[in-house]
Amino acid sequence: MDVTLQLTIDCSDPRTMVAFWAEALGYVPEPPPDGHATWRAYWTAMGVSEAELPAGAGERPESIVDPAGRGPRVWFQQVPEPKAGKNRWHFDVQVGGGRGVPLDVRAQRVEATVERLVGAGATVLRIEDEPDTGRYAAALQDPEGNEFDVV
Repeated sequence: MDVTLQLTIDCSDPRTMVAFWAEALGYVPEPPPDGHATWRAYWTAMGVSEAELPAGAGERPESIVDPAGRGPRVWFQQVPEPKAGKNRWHFDVQVGGGRGVPLDVRAQRVEATVERLVGAGATVLRIEDEPDTGRYAAALQDPEGNEFDVV
């Protein structure tokens, strides 16, 4: 049985989330299917009524894809309610290279990624610098307050 994975993330501003997470994950905004200028044009051609589409939905990409085709599609679904509490899931953006890489090298990689993502709109919650356990990681929030780690 073939199984594919799409991660759907509720949000208030898909455009902001697409730009941020494409940068964070090395993904690209997903273009609309061939023959359609926008996703909204595609959805309406497939029979989705205008009443079912939020204002502005589908005019710009609302999903991102791995350009290498290995990772899951991520769709940012616009919803009216704001984030209400702590995530029940989170991304671990793994840039350090794993425990086989010296701690100082992993820390440099994490710090460089944190700096890049802060520039893209993330907020640093805390740095976890634990040389006794060999852990160096950062806890951040994306532009809508979803927590994630850089390790």
